[in-house]
Amino acid sequence: MARAGKTPDDDGPAPGSGARTGVLAAGPDPALDPAGRVDWLVEQVRHHDRAYYEQDAPEIPDADYDALLRELRALEAEHPDLVTPDSPTQTGVGGAPSTQFAPVEHTVPMMSLDNAMDADELRAWGERTARRLAELGIDGPVRYVCELKIDGLAMSIRFEDGRYVRAATRGNGKVGEDVTANVAGIDDVPDQLGPGAPQVLEVRGEIYLPIASFQRLRERTEAENAEAVAAGRKPKPLPVNPRNAGAGSLRQKDPTVTAGRGLAFWCYQLGEVVGTEAPPSHSGALEWLGGLGLPVNPNTQVVDDLEGVYEFCERWTAARHDLGYEIDGIVVKVDDLAVQQAMGATAKAPRWAIAYKLPPEERTTLLRDIQVSVGRTGRATPFAVLEPVFVGGSTVGMATLHNADQVALKDVRPGDTVTVRKAGDVIPEVVGPVLELRPEGLAAWEFPADCPSCGGPLERAEGEVQHRCNNEACPSRVLARICHFASRGAMDIDGLGEQQVALFLELGLLSDVAGIYSLDMDRIRELPGYGALSVSNLAAAIDASRSRPLANLLFGLNIVHLGPSGAEALTSALGGLDAIRSASVDDLAAVEGIGPVIAESVHSFFADPVQAELVDRLVAAGLHVDGPERSVLPQTLAGRAVVVTGTVPGFSRDDAERAIKARGGKSPGSVSKKTFAVVAGESPGASKLTKAQELGVPVLDAATSADLFESLLETGALP
Repeated sequence: MARAGKTPDDDGPAPGSGARTGVLAAGPDPALDPAGRVDWLVEQVRHHDRAYYEQDAPEIPDADYDALLRELRALEAEHPDLVTPDSPTQTGVGGAPSTQFAPVEHTVPMMSLDNAMDADELRAWGERTARRLAELGIDGPVRYVCELKIDGLAMSIRFEDGRYVRAATRGNGKVGEDVTANVAGIDDVPDQLGPGAPQVLEVRGEIYLPIASFQRLRERTEAENAEAVAAGRKPKPLPVNPRNAGAGSLRQKDPTVTAGRGLAFWCYQLGEVVGTEAPPSHSGALEWLGGLGLPVNPNTQVVDDLEGVYEFCERWTAARHDLGYEIDGIVVKVDDLAVQQAMGATAKAPRWAIAYKLPPEERTTLLRDIQVSVGRTGRATPFAVLEPVFVGGSTVGMATLHNADQVALKDVRPGDTVTVRKAGDVIPEVVGPVLELRPEGLAAWEFPADCPSCGGPLERAEGEVQHRCNNEACPSRVLARICHFASRGAMDIDGLGEQQVALFLELGLLSDVAGIYSLDMDRIRELPGYGALSVSNLAAAIDASRSRPLANLLFGLNIVHLGPSGAEALTSALGGLDAIRSASVDDLAAVEGIGPVIAESVHSFFADPVQAELVDRLVAAGLHVDGPERSVLPQTLAGRAVVVTGTVPGFSRDDAERAIKARGGKSPGSVSKKTFAVVAGESPGASKLTKAQELGVPVLDAATSADLFESLLETGALP
């Protein structure tokens, strides 16, 4: 869905867009520019991780997010040289803990689960599991536990000597937020466990908002809004779905507000246990937790084989609306904890569990209008304005239509009744019209000739599917460019969001990104809502951005096709800004990770007198323009790809990868025929070792000693 007339632009959603459909249609073409596409996908996944985990405001449905992550994995597998250690495929998903609450380090990390998007993928997981069990020599029957996947907020709750002492959100899986006071007000969470509680018991579960509580919250908000409007005050946003409303309720600063929202809790997993021996099975652990007074979902079921798993998933797919709370899937786990331990986990998820995602839902609604938004690179994107419809837990009012060809292909027209598909739990997609309900004489929609923002022509180059506004001064483009420059992935200027930028533009305080560094703070201090502290914080954030790495600046400049990884590649290979500005197209294209499309775009940007003057002003403002420091170590691994899997003694994963790169090598996350060697530490990934064996790539066994790895670093030679 789009908000305030914004839809996705070439390099991701326009700031503040809330774009939720068609995300894969945006960004560079992977066939023409795989490096740019990977950069764009990484940016998108990180953005949506923050929106989901940190802000409780997801902008795309789970299915769309999963599609982004899957495409990223596929492209990285096809182009291993594009994999970076900080890619979401290497680090896993999650969000940084909020600064509103104190951080809590999880004693046992809270891992995410791999997903099965349909029955075929679920069966494929079952077949992989069966093979893995056979490889481990586990020949007997294996039972599985099937649980409803509650659509809420993952939570770790700790009891000591039976008393409730702490609650923390999942956060990034390693560090979460301390929400102890807020969770204490949830009736389902006991203050004191029953007899037999161990010295320390940490349980994992889901805080959620029952549908009845959600409806009461909506009704209460609507009533309060009616009073506010009557009194001339601004109304509050209406809660749109139980998941977001529940997460927002939990993160209230006032615990009494949380206590009044009607939140509930189901526990589904053991964490740390001290002072007793935990039951040997997952189902036994759940039964034990229930006996201690903790709420366990009654619809959990133990099945004897994979066929029982498939039947359970089919049954609850059909019965999902029979519950008093939202679910977004089924979680399947191997029951025996010893078998779980033997199966192990990847860097991101356990191998002994899978989350089967429920299929999308569909409803029909009226297509009121088709409008066009313009993003920071000038891309003009049509979007559907819908009669609001409640589907899959959220009220849908807008959805992207991608481009003129897609509108024509689907033949949707203002006035049509259209089918809206929910591709997850939040966002819809316009599938097509219900032709039987089309009014007679309904005219086909035509793409406008003029930009809705500046009135200039919307042009479509030969061979492209997108129309563009090529007016650099277009208000929509200017707004989006400045917002992108100030975003976290670029210059990270806290306090300079879309609303602030729009206000400063309207008042003439700002006209381009360089103007950020000469903002009139005295005048801003006079604006409503800007006190001395907020102005001081904004000034400090702007000043702090001057020291951001050069790669952040390059990315923030809105150079078409240039993503964060491409910017880092340029600075690493060419050094400072002067060298990059003066480089020829051939010089730029010779940088690994920078193809001819990106090279031409970068060169054209710096050759443009208008952009050159803008960059000069940024340099004069004191921004950091030097490249990263170059390694002085011998480049023993220059040009070689060395894959690290598992933990090398004496090295963290990041340390090992940095050591390889410091010697001129690359450290991709997957094995290919170009891989020079695989360094296998403790608990290596079976898939990487199998792939290395298939391709004949040497494997360095560094599990018991770091000497072999250190020798590789020093000499560049295999033993």
